[in-house]
Amino acid sequence: MLKGARRMLLLQGPRVLRDYTIALGKNPKGPKRNQGDGRTPEGRYLIDGRTVDSAFHRSIHISYPNTADIEFARKAGLAPGAGVMIHGLPDDASWVGDAHRELDWTNGCIAVTDDEMDEVWELVDDGTPIEIRP
Repeated sequence: MLKGARRMLLLQGPRVLRDYTIALGKNPKGPKRNQGDGRTPEGRYLIDGRTVDSAFHRSIHISYPNTADIEFARKAGLAPGAGVMIHGLPDDASWVGDAHRELDWTNGCIAVTDDEMDEVWELVDDGTPIEIRP
């Protein structure tokens, strides 16, 4: 994922399978440092779970915080936060569609349209590595 470009690339080896335009956390610059900062993490993580009955159209959990995130937060006396997901739109807002990309609106998650989320759900297995770059 490329935060600055607002792109999420699904790769198979060096080949790009899909390229999505995304929305990020409300405070997108820099890595997530603590709970409630509105930032999307930066670093290497895994896809480690799925939620069908979330407040959004499907959600796939990212293994934030990793060891480095936990250590940074500990040294800073902060709670690192948790619950970072790739998800679709809020359950009552599927009508927004592509327009959701016009601003960064999540609490630190990565958002795509509902149709795109259905595709990601089918293409990405649990245990898949994810790298989130600035």
